Amino acid sequence: MKGGRPTRTLGEVLTVQNGYAFDSKAFNASEGMPLIRIRDLKIGTGTETRFIGDYDEKYVVKAGDLLIGMDGEFVCFEWKGSPALLNQRVCRLQGFSSDLLPRFLFYGVNSHLKSIEDVTGYATVKHISSKQILNIEFPLPPFPEQQRIVGILDEAFEGIATANTNAEKNLQNAHALFESHLNSVFTQHGPEWQIKKLGEVCSYLNRGISPRYIEVGGICVLNQKCVRNHLVSYEPSRRHDEKAKKVGRDRLIQAGDVLVNSTGTGTLGRVAQLRENPQEPTTVDSHVTIVRPTPRKFFTEFFGYMLIFIENAIKEAGEGCGGQTELARSVLAEKFSVHYPVSLKEQERHVAKLDTLSAETQRLATLYKCKLAALESLKKSLLNQAFIGEL
Repeated sequence: MKGGRPTRTLGEVLTVQNGYAFDSKAFNASEGMPLIRIRDLKIGTGTETRFIGDYDEKYVVKAGDLLIGMDGEFVCFEWKGSPALLNQRVCRLQGFSSDLLPRFLFYGVNSHLKSIEDVTGYATVKHISSKQILNIEFPLPPFPEQQRIVGILDEAFEGIATANTNAEKNLQNAHALFESHLNSVFTQHGPEWQIKKLGEVCSYLNRGISPRYIEVGGICVLNQKCVRNHLVSYEPSRRHDEKAKKVGRDRLIQAGDVLVNSTGTGTLGRVAQLRENPQEPTTVDSHVTIVRPTPRKFFTEFFGYMLIFIENAIKEAGEGCGGQTELARSVLAEKFSVHYPVSLKEQERHVAKLDTLSAETQRLATLYKCKLAALESLKKSLLNQAFIGEL
């Protein structure tokens, strides 16, 4: 009994079908049958990979099927796409008994999978077996009660999904408003503007250090994860043993510096300006480039917005290097041109408007993120109530 309700192991009320090890030599991006891999489950409407070759019909997944990725995060997803093949390391729940409503299971099983994930050890990635899934003790109220609960959750979750969509759209609109004004500043410039290579307007442009790291003492070192959302974060950071290698004064970051991520798939090209001096001596590692404006040529904050404007172009310029996306210092200095007004007063005027709009964008972003978090909490609360008999 769990929550006052009888329980059954999933092995008593369903079967688990493991995916097939299709030959990767027949994988491609455009031809053949869609092939479901773990990466495709979250969206659940299409696949990145297709398979050209013969296959058994029993491995064809159809819309409405419940699938679980067996590596990484243990989560059950509903497939919503067109027919596709069940690849290895993905399993399908099927063969449901007449006293279990599949959608009732779908709403309740993820908390059990998360419990297994939380206690699963791993060397590189966590794995779950079909046996572990079949051994889950699952509450099984009478079938009419399952139908009643599913009806309530379907209606509630439909409303939450609509609210989520609206909040995400509003969040995107807030960011788009700022980007629109930023584009207008740097694309509708007047006759008193100059155009220069980025390397020509910097007093310093270089990557950080590649030292031996320790956890205590020495200098604070920021990595590419510290550069996000146009802000500089001091978490996560490490410590640099000053005895291993002396850090030159130029490599200690200071107010006005712009940090540009120079490596990393998904992180390359991110830009953030340091508005205030660090509270302690701080540098960056070799995955980040310090871009420092020439003194007296720029109103400092304008220089930061100027690089934010070319951020997307920087991201696109990364060169693949052994699977690691990388942007050479020379490319950053020579490939990109920047436009700016000679007048510091004009630069300051633009910064005042951009700062105001940026602050309002951040306020709205915080508001909408809080709303999204509240909606997610509501979903969890409803699910908890449903499966402890309080809904």
